[in-house]
Amino acid sequence: MRFFGICFFLLMFVSSGLADDGYDSRAFPRPLIIEYPQNNEFQLKESLEEIRLHCTSWRFAAEANNLNPWKTIPPECAGYIEEYMTGRGYHYDLERVSKEAQIFANSVKLGDDGRDIWVFDVDETLLSNLPYYARHGFGLEIFDHAEFDKWVEEGIAPAINSSLELYRDVLKLGIKVFFLTGRRETHRNVTVENLIKVGFEYWEKLILRSVCFSSIKLEY
Repeated sequence: MRFFGICFFLLMFVSSGLADDGYDSRAFPRPLIIEYPQNNEFQLKESLEEIRLHCTSWRFAAEANNLNPWKTIPPECAGYIEEYMTGRGYHYDLERVSKEAQIFANSVKLGDDGRDIWVFDVDETLLSNLPYYARHGFGLEIFDHAEFDKWVEEGIAPAINSSLELYRDVLKLGIKVFFLTGRRETHRNVTVENLIKVGFEYWEKLILRSVCFSSIKLEY
């Protein structure tokens, strides 16, 4: 968006009744010209860059778990977070993690007892909840467990493609796969259907949160 400086001319109109021989034009001010600075565009870019740096720093601190407990993203970072989550940056990050995990999986010497297992989380590891967060401002709203449960019950979460590739590679290596999730046991059927529908068809065990722990916060 381009911004242009605008000059405002304040014109002094004098009534014709004052235009007599005794009129002294020096008693009245000359037309006032106010010139606004021409660097508005530069200042805007500088301000946007400051916001981007601030939001990038905040995101890295959040990912490294170096923030105090927080409930929503900073309001000024809404556009930045949306751009990151829907752009290539987030996908590159997901692909990087999966590739590193693949390298590790291929480096492991497996035992002969068939007891080697690989544990995957479900939400934001196998299944993406990006559509849910898009509906709720990408973190601008306080997380609502009831609303998230409604999203889970829709059973339409897409697969994270890089995780799907990792999952298939792990199976090819002969490693048994376990799924571990904070979803409640009451969501077992819809979770199973969702996983199978997007390509996660085989696993040894799916572990969900027991009903008796539904209202208990687990400490790690």
